[in-house]
Amino acid sequence: MKKTRSAEIRKIWRQFDALRMGMNWSEEDLEKPHVLVESVFGESHPGSSHLDVLVREAYTGIFETGGRPAQFYVTDLCDGWAQGHEGMNYILASREFICDMVELHASVIPWDGIVVISSCDKSIPAHLMAIARVNIPAIHLPGGSMAPAPRLTNSGRAGEISLLEKRGEIGFDVVREYYLTGCPSCGACQFMGTASTMQCMSEALGLALPGSALTPSTFSDILRVARRTGKTIMKLIDEDIKPRDILTEEAFLNAIKVHAAISGSTNALLHIPAIAHEAGVDIDIDVFDEVNKEIPYLANVQPSGRYPSQIFWFAGGVPMVQWYLREYLDLDVLTVTGKTLGENLEELKKEGFFERVAGYLASYGIQSEEVIRPPERAKQKGSIAVLKGNLAPEGAVVKYSAVPENMLRFIAPVKVFESEEDCYNTVVKGKIEPNTALIIRNEGPRGSGMPEMYMTTEALASDAELSTKVALITDGRFSGATRGPCIGHVSPEAFLGGPIALVEDDDIVEIDIPSRKLNIIGVKGEKMSLEEMEKVFEERRKRWKRPERKFKAGKALLKYMERASSVAKGAYSEVDLREL
Repeated sequence: MKKTRSAEIRKIWRQFDALRMGMNWSEEDLEKPHVLVESVFGESHPGSSHLDVLVREAYTGIFETGGRPAQFYVTDLCDGWAQGHEGMNYILASREFICDMVELHASVIPWDGIVVISSCDKSIPAHLMAIARVNIPAIHLPGGSMAPAPRLTNSGRAGEISLLEKRGEIGFDVVREYYLTGCPSCGACQFMGTASTMQCMSEALGLALPGSALTPSTFSDILRVARRTGKTIMKLIDEDIKPRDILTEEAFLNAIKVHAAISGSTNALLHIPAIAHEAGVDIDIDVFDEVNKEIPYLANVQPSGRYPSQIFWFAGGVPMVQWYLREYLDLDVLTVTGKTLGENLEELKKEGFFERVAGYLASYGIQSEEVIRPPERAKQKGSIAVLKGNLAPEGAVVKYSAVPENMLRFIAPVKVFESEEDCYNTVVKGKIEPNTALIIRNEGPRGSGMPEMYMTTEALASDAELSTKVALITDGRFSGATRGPCIGHVSPEAFLGGPIALVEDDDIVEIDIPSRKLNIIGVKGEKMSLEEMEKVFEERRKRWKRPERKFKAGKALLKYMERASSVAKGAYSEVDLREL
């Protein structure tokens, strides 16, 4: 094997070797390629509690192919822990700190390669950002999918259960049934939320092995994937293939096309540009909108569709989506196998991957085409839209595949809230009238860390009277499980003086998803032209003062809030090089 990076740097200071010998390395180990195995294993949530098993398998694969692995950990957090209190404000910021810690682990010690292992919302983008940043041979291992809850439901029922319990409409027996069965195994939650989406994005970018995203977390298949991942990093080291060799503009476009086809989480519009930024590639959110006008929507997966995520993998997963989208994708992009996407798909087909996973699907009596539709059976193009107008000059995001048809075009008076908590409590108390647009502001990354609005969106979606008659607009973000007419990521955000900061109760909003427009078109029931509204905003701006932040943030969160870039750019921490 060729001379390694670690071997060269070891000569500088011999304590490197002494430190390793103090951890029971052998002298033979010192001469091998050294591989950082970085995971978010911990008792933080079901998506990470099993990752030590995958670490061991990857570890074995590295040993079997002549490398010496070492385990490092930065445990991640789950949005589920953070609902309803200030903990939610810290969640997006955790992406930045996980990324930074992996950079530290990867930079202080001279490694030859990295395996990153993660399952969920913030840890996957953090890991992909980190390996793009340090740019030494690297591969991602997704942690797989949780088993379905009873009757093919998912853990996202928490919103409905919590609302009905608060309103006294269900008893403890229903609550208990949910918490005993909602998360029946380890792995990422069972719907195409942000966790499942980002597993798919990792594979679609070429950074994870073909067919690895959403592998059932309790199946032996995922153990074989983990072992093979450990072996593959050794090939990447030998061939000196680095993340930025893979993360080209063409690779990002491929991933965005897969995202459109699977109705991925709106949070990917934060994470994909942030990963691209670390790789030196500029991805504008308008690209998502352009792609969604072209790509057929194929995946019948919760929350927009019928089936949980494990069923999606049984139907062929990301490779089946890519196979159907062959004419739309660049099949010549490089992947972590050292081969092109086109070569990977042909190999999967030849070795029987699609038939094998379809055998699992047959156990449910479900046909593959019910779960992943062929393009000719697609009911629409895309699933995500970027809206612009006088309310969101830089853009706002909506998952229109989850929007009722009667809400695709919607004009209504607005009711403004300065926090999600106030809005949620008003919904729970039944004080929201149908045919209203709720605006929650000062929840962007600079204003409060950009928490998700899942409690409120689920409360609306679970209310039969409001679910198809009330829209929600915010400069915050949504859970990947969000259903209904929910428009997020409004940019510029209110805390920075964006137009959403100037809206008042009983203004009239026009949502026009087919035309990609989001405008305030009137005041107190009286419609106005856009020119007239601009004059209204000018007068209101003269009176506007930046509000104090709603809570006293800890130092870690403040560091993020003071540095966060625009939501339209990915809300990553910006570093002004002029300050360095």
